[in-house]
Amino acid sequence: MLRRMTERFSAGAELERPATVGGSAPPRIAVIDTDSGFLQVLTKRLERLGWEHRVLASAVPIETVIAMRLSAVVVDLGALGPYGWEYLEKLSLGLPGLGVVVCTGQSTVAQRVRGLRMGADDWLTKPCHPEELIARVEAVVRRRRRTEARASGGPVLAGEIAIRSDRFQAFVAGVSIDLTRREFELIELLASAEGRVLEREEIYQRVWGYAMARGDRSVDVFVRKLRQKLDKASPGWRYIHTHFGVGYRFAPEAAGPEADALAPALEPPPGGPSVSQGSEAAPVA
Repeated sequence: MLRRMTERFSAGAELERPATVGGSAPPRIAVIDTDSGFLQVLTKRLERLGWEHRVLASAVPIETVIAMRLSAVVVDLGALGPYGWEYLEKLSLGLPGLGVVVCTGQSTVAQRVRGLRMGADDWLTKPCHPEELIARVEAVVRRRRRTEARASGGPVLAGEIAIRSDRFQAFVAGVSIDLTRREFELIELLASAEGRVLEREEIYQRVWGYAMARGDRSVDVFVRKLRQKLDKASPGWRYIHTHFGVGYRFAPEAAGPEADALAPALEPPPGGPSVSQGSEAAPVA
């Protein structure tokens, strides 16, 4: 299989694409892997794209990763031995601006969910085509560059709220609403939709990073928590509007007596389904 893949690359059968991502400079990535055959094909492709890359046979200190000024890291957990999970967590928590893509051998659903919740941006199972891995890295780098662009563009003002992407918080009159990381990602996503209704499935995919299980009520629960904090910090406004059976829309509106009377109806009914009815545990903030 690897020989056929190599022959296709050498024959120029792969898709030609520009070296840049989103019109910016080519990504700079590190690949922590020991699969020589896979690395041979991958590095040839990266060279043709003009990407700066470095192959590492084992984990390096976080300080070294910082010094490399990378856009993303591709990690094979199998190459890191028993300390793979610990290292993945250090990368994800210690370098929030770094894209992390796990490309490793066969794994269980629980392992993939664990890695994504630790902070990995994507997970790809071997054997895989290097072109798919490159496309996933591109997608991760694009998303992070967009986030950086929003953060550098100043706060988003909505009603009485100032949403600060650079501080992962929202403020009213300079006072933090004290949102969890997940709650901030939720309000940032809703506000960025500029009045468009976002379906629950889309919200879950973009905030939690993977497909929503059938019957999962996590989005509703987190919207309720976020609403409560917004109502407390800015009681004269209503920000998140429910579209029953569809999803949610963010649009700041001054609250009047009628809005106050209707507010309880926007919450999930008491005694309704639990946060998650699927086989996996419900996501946490």
